[in-house]
Amino acid sequence: MDIEQKQADLIDHFVKQASVLKGSSLAPVIIEATSNPNLFAFSEILAVPSVAELQGTEHSSYLNLLRLFAHGTWSDYKSHAGSLPTLIPEQVLKLKQLTVLTMAETGKVLPYDQLMQELDVTNVRELEDFLINECMYAGIVRGKLDQLRRCFEVQFAAGRDLRPGQLGSMIQTLSSWLATSDNLLITIQEKIKWADTMSELDKKHKKELDEKVEEVKKSLSLKVSKSFHSVFSYAL
Repeated sequence: MDIEQKQADLIDHFVKQASVLKGSSLAPVIIEATSNPNLFAFSEILAVPSVAELQGTEHSSYLNLLRLFAHGTWSDYKSHAGSLPTLIPEQVLKLKQLTVLTMAETGKVLPYDQLMQELDVTNVRELEDFLINECMYAGIVRGKLDQLRRCFEVQFAAGRDLRPGQLGSMIQTLSSWLATSDNLLITIQEKIKWADTMSELDKKHKKELDEKVEEVKKSLSLKVSKSFHSVFSYAL
């Protein structure tokens, strides 16, 4: 089963669980979802009405925890750890994996120094082991470890949940890209039309040139013929 299908099945499982629970009973579901080694998307769980209803209650920290795993990073957790539930080791690992995905969204060449700082890793060996064993083997990223340049070259990275307001920005970006593509297409079509016109002109010019060559040939042939007859008549 590929990673996308695993994600879909797990999302469906946790959404169904959360849909029939309320209040404090949602906490174990959120912990389980954010600890699962094969789940990296949480927006559908966040959209469950009973989960959204945690806002403003004594259990709102679990809603904020789920939001953190949907959109945040390890650094975000450290900045707000006092208002969030303590993470278990599986959640720490998951959040660091998600941090790599976030970094891969903004750059395809990730310096080792930046990765070590964001992931709280103390040496290159530990960092490379993490990228290989916990990220590439998990199927969430593909890339090349460049020890000489001390960087990770990202070739593929799974997408994270869209942050609030990000959809509008993406639509605007796609609209701009579409407008640029339309303008480029018009330019290409104009160049094709120009090339076709020039081709027709070239054909017309070649035809006219061929006709003139034929006229010259006929004229020369006629002159040669007359000269020959004149010489022949004079000889007689």
